[in-house]
Amino acid sequence: MTEYITRSRAETVALGRQLARALPPGALIAFTGSLGAGKTAFCQGLAEGLGCTDPVSSPTFAIVNYYRGPQPFAHFDLYRIHTEADLAAAGFYDYLDSGAIVAAEWSENCADLLAAEKPIRIDIARLDDSTRRITIDGAELA
Repeated sequence: MTEYITRSRAETVALGRQLARALPPGALIAFTGSLGAGKTAFCQGLAEGLGCTDPVSSPTFAIVNYYRGPQPFAHFDLYRIHTEADLAAAGFYDYLDSGAIVAAEWSENCADLLAAEKPIRIDIARLDDSTRRITIDGAELA
């Protein structure tokens, strides 16, 4: 487990880009953190690092946003997802099986279900308006 401190949104995005270079196809990243902590900003960096060029936005209402690129990226919001049937209906397992990198915000809502997939765990804590403590467990940065 490694802890990083970012002092701006740009640094959080850059950390996401750096992690993207170390991910194998089909990796699952399980995010935890309060509303506004920076989960989507980190995912924007992931998408950039994976070569996805479309703008990344929070999948709050869509549940999943999919981005094409050299390494496809599926960005889930699990806030309203609580059962394996909900995950399956959202296409979660299909994206994992396809080799896409899958990022799941609000992963604590499905922690028991995700455990079998051995996710990389990222917790983002908001220390002040611009500073974040980002803890990454299960991956080393490239």
